[in-house]
Amino acid sequence: MDRDAIHHLFNKTTFMFRNRQEAGKLLASKLQHYRNSPAIVLAVPRGGVPVAVEVARELNLPVDVVLVKKLGHPLNKEYAIGAVGLNEVFIIPHTDVTRQYIDQEIGRIRARLYEMKKAFSRNGESESIEGKTVIVVDDGIATGLTLLGTIRVLRAKQPARLIIAAPVIAAPAVARLSKEADEVVSVLVPESFGGVGSFYRDFRQVNDSEVLQCLMDLDKMQHNT
Repeated sequence: MDRDAIHHLFNKTTFMFRNRQEAGKLLASKLQHYRNSPAIVLAVPRGGVPVAVEVARELNLPVDVVLVKKLGHPLNKEYAIGAVGLNEVFIIPHTDVTRQYIDQEIGRIRARLYEMKKAFSRNGESESIEGKTVIVVDDGIATGLTLLGTIRVLRAKQPARLIIAAPVIAAPAVARLSKEADEVVSVLVPESFGGVGSFYRDFRQVNDSEVLQCLMDLDKMQHNT
């Protein structure tokens, strides 16, 4: 990927977003060239949803939830060895991971994805991403390992372009994701990274009902515009 396609601000001061809504507005300012384009915003639940809704609002784009979850290593669930979608799977082979474990995890993860699909559904079936620019939005990215799997699962759906966007991304994650995404967009790429929450004054957990309310509020606003 061309380095010019990576948009970020190297931060040398202690900057904190007030909340996810403010972060989303600032992130949208970096994505204005996609306004009113044939694109769709996909939010990483749950924390990425309030950010993505602000991006979609500012860019006048549809928004949906990306139904892909990490498949973790049996000895460390935070270490991603793949990603699971409703119909697609991406696995990085590991000699110490059994097929039985992988099959069990795929079943468990898909059950949760179907629960999420039901919980966050507003208009029936999800919109197709084939041939579209897809902007995947999270509230922050520490390692990028989970999103690598998400990118590869989404590629199977044949989008025209795949953009990863977050208000704050660790520098190693920018480098890692830039090899797979068509573009990586961020407001902050800090020199030191202590965790996503350290860049927010308000980083309270987002629950399922808040996710659905955010999505429905945007639907209503865009429908009335």
